[in-house]
Amino acid sequence: MNCLICKRIEQIKKNQNRYFVKELKTGYVVLGDSQYFKGYTLFLCKQHVTELFDLEENFRKTFMEEMTMVAKAVKIAFNAEKMNYECLGNGDSHLHWHLFPRRSQDTPIPGPVWWVPYEEMNHVRNKLEDEALAIEIKKLQDVLNELL
Repeated sequence: MNCLICKRIEQIKKNQNRYFVKELKTGYVVLGDSQYFKGYTLFLCKQHVTELFDLEENFRKTFMEEMTMVAKAVKIAFNAEKMNYECLGNGDSHLHWHLFPRRSQDTPIPGPVWWVPYEEMNHVRNKLEDEALAIEIKKLQDVLNELL
């Protein structure tokens, strides 16, 4: 298995993914490994496809509805002023969403998240220790449980 997203999903199924938040009908909610943007979350599709249009219509509709609810939960749980959404797939071709809670002045120059250098965004200081990670996961779980 070469797919990083599939590997992460297998870790979730084996209860070995420390970033796991919640399983939904069409995907898995996980906090991002790096929390430069506090509350950065991913929504991993249960199906290994590359494009949204590769999903069967009803599954795709549910996937998009769930992703929207996850984004709303992230906004509420982490007090975001604005949400940024990315569905790229150039590096990992398994369909997944990056959900970035944004706040004013969270980047040196106002703009997209990728203007923050990779080394800065993924610096070790942005990784959460177990206790802090558990608190952030619970925050998001609580809001998701209220919304869903």
